[in-house]
Parts: sequence; structure tokens; C-alpha cells
Amino acid sequence: MKTIDNGKKMKKDEVTNEFNQTLKGESLSADAWKRLKKNKMSMFGLFMVTIYAIVAALAPVLPIHRYDRQVLEHQFLPPSITRTAGELMLERRIDLIGRMMNKEKRSEMSQKEKAEIADIEYRIINETAEIDGKIIKVHERKYLLGTDDLGRDMLSRIIYGGQMSMAIGLIGTITSILIGIVIGSIAGYVGGRTDYIIMRIVDVMYGLPYMLLVIILMAILGKNILNLFLALSLVSWLTTARVMRGQILSLKNSTYVEAARSMGASSARIIFKHLVPNTLGIVIVFATLRVPAFIMLESFLSFLGLGVSAPYASWGSLIQDSIGGMTQYPWRLIWPAITMALFLFCMNFLGDGLRDAFDPQSKNRV
Repeated sequence: MKTIDNGKKMKKDEVTNEFNQTLKGESLSADAWKRLKKNKMSMFGLFMVTIYAIVAALAPVLPIHRYDRQVLEHQFLPPSITRTAGELMLERRIDLIGRMMNKEKRSEMSQKEKAEIADIEYRIINETAEIDGKIIKVHERKYLLGTDDLGRDMLSRIIYGGQMSMAIGLIGTITSILIGIVIGSIAGYVGGRTDYIIMRIVDVMYGLPYMLLVIILMAILGKNILNLFLALSLVSWLTTARVMRGQILSLKNSTYVEAARSMGASSARIIFKHLVPNTLGIVIVFATLRVPAFIMLESFLSFLGLGVSAPYASWGSLIQDSIGGMTQYPWRLIWPAITMALFLFCMNFLGDGLRDAFDPQSKNRV
């Protein structure tokens, strides 16, 4: 501690200006967070992404039906908050019989139709099934977002599909960024022939159709989740490598790098201890923008039949499954599409906000 002219004590890490006013230092992360909070759309994006992550993480303990439980009698039931599956089944059957009566110009149900309605009513009240070790009246279930072609709960499948889509986006982004950081940093710092060879390989791979490479890899490796992660990651690190190379080139002649080199620090230590940490702002921003890209890529692959396979689901596979009957059963397409679109918008809002927050020249700077 030391004392200044006005008698007040000042901490070691504090400094004063020419008017003896104490100036408090602020880290880059604290400064970025302060600026991020000023961006309302980015904060909304952060809030929604957090909600999505919490719901996906807590899916096993949420009071929802199992995502893979099939009740064939409940197929294609519309969304309903108040009515049970049995009521919707009965209503659908009565409506179908009514249309048949109008077509045949009848005013009353036949005995067979009355018996069928009575049988449905009896089963609604009395039919039970064992689900997760519990005996329940299966037709008293409620489906807030309707059911699919196998009688599975759409709400449950959207939540578990979100788990898969977000995992693909997160793992694919982390893997591709790690590969890009290592390769781009080595190319930028070492330079010379090493830089030339690496960047020519990147240029050649850039010239190849990206999605075609992913499709070929999926066809060769086979359809499963691990192969999907691998295929997306192996060909998506190119932009990260270029960005990192540019950042390292701009930093490698800095004073602190020269000081570390003069003290005998190895190239690996300089790269990963001094240079890479100083590019984390750019990396974080780039990562938030890559997650939506990976989710879209997985959705496209699922649309082609090369993505997530049953019984697992992703937002892309749910949309692909709904295409066939989207006019008759629109809820199968609407709900997963809205869920995915909202998440992608929020991630982009967050990425734009982080880009402004970490930019020293940002107009939002406090």
C-alpha cells in the first residue's frame, strides 16, 4: 500500500492520473461483457441459448413422454393442451364416419360404426400399458405439440432432437477450431516453406466442393453419429486456419514475443502460451458463428438421408420426416422448424454482439 497527497491509501495495482485521481484497471473480458450488455439483441440471444441448453441438459428429468415410445393408435394427433389422446382419437374417428355418411348421404350411423365408437370409448377408459415400469391409462396422455407418424410425442422428440443438434454444433465447432488453431498457428509463426505448403493444401481443399466431401466421407465411413461428427470436422477447419494464420502473423513480431524468445522459450510455448491466448476474442466470436453453420449442415445431410438415424432425432431429421405430409399434418414441420430457426437466430445475434464487444474500435465501446 502507498499514500498519495490527499492522505488516502491506494492499492498496489491502482494508478493515478495527473490530478491524483485513482484509475481502476479493467480486463478485456470485463470490458467486453460491459459492452455486450448494452446490446439488447445479443443479450436476448444469450438468454435464449441458455434456456435451450438448460432444457436439453435436463431432458431426462423433465415431465415429458419418452422420445422413442410408439403408440400407433396415437399417430398424427394434432397439438392440444386440454384434450387427451383418447378424446382426439374419438373425435377423429367420429369426423371420419361423418364424412363417410355425407358421402353416402346417410343421416345415421350403422350398427357397425356405433359398435366401433363404443369400443373406442371403452378402450379410452379402460386400456392400460406399462411405460417405464408404471401401469398407466395410455389414452389419457396429452401431446402439447402433437404426434408423428408412429405416435411419438413431438415435444419430446424436439427436445431430444435439440440435444443432438446442439451437440453436433458444439462438438463440430470445437473440433474444427482446435484443428484450425493448431495448423493456422504453426503456419503463421513458422512461416517460410512450412507456411507455403500448409496454405497450398488449404487452397486445394477450398477448391473442392465442401458438401460433396462431407457426403463422400459419410458414404465411405457409414451412417452413424460418430462418423457424422468426424466428417463435418475434417473439412471445416479451413477458414479457422486462415483466420488464425492472419492473427499470428500480426502478433508474432510483438514486443512480448521477442521478450519470450530472448528468454529461450520454445516455439511451441510462444505459440500456445503467448500468441494463441491473445487471439481468444476472435476465436470465441468465430465459434459462436460456426455452431449455427454446423447445425444447418447436419440438417441438410439429414434432408438427404445421411444425417442422424432413427431412433435418434435431430431438428434436421424431424423436418425431413415431416416433408411428406406437411399439408395434412403441418405441426410436424412447423414446431421443429420454428425451434431450430429461433436457436439459429439467437446464436447469430450472440455472435454479432460478441464480435462488437471484442472489437476495440466498436461503436458500442463504453
